[in-house]
Amino acid sequence: MINQGSKVLRELIRILVRDLGILEKSDASCCGVSLTQCHAIVEIGRKEKISLVDLSGLLGLDKSTMSRTINNLVESDYVIRESDMENRRYIIIQLTERGRSIFQNIEESMEEYYKGIFNAIPENKRNQVLESLQLLKDAVELSN
Repeated sequence: MINQGSKVLRELIRILVRDLGILEKSDASCCGVSLTQCHAIVEIGRKEKISLVDLSGLLGLDKSTMSRTINNLVESDYVIRESDMENRRYIIIQLTERGRSIFQNIEESMEEYYKGIFNAIPENKRNQVLESLQLLKDAVELSN
């Protein structure tokens, strides 16, 4: 039974990730950024200032990949990168005005999309879905 349950879980997550990924790609491309850049902009926007090391850890990317992503965002005038005054090897990243505008656009479009999904769930099942997703997120974090 556990083996069958894990197969169903895998299939449901695969389909969910695929379907959400397709949406995120189309939404991100309308802003002229890649999916990785979109995730970086959102995390930087939510933190306001973040180090390159912390951002790469948060997104699960190695430092060199994150550095290339940030370089592209700097070239596009979405983020600025500065050395920390106390530790010159520590790089701080924050959004520019242009980056904040894209961040707001991404946040608003994602809010509308997920509001639609949430409203499509029967009202008496919404808390159950949220609780189940929290349990799933926690289990994934424990496995990593």
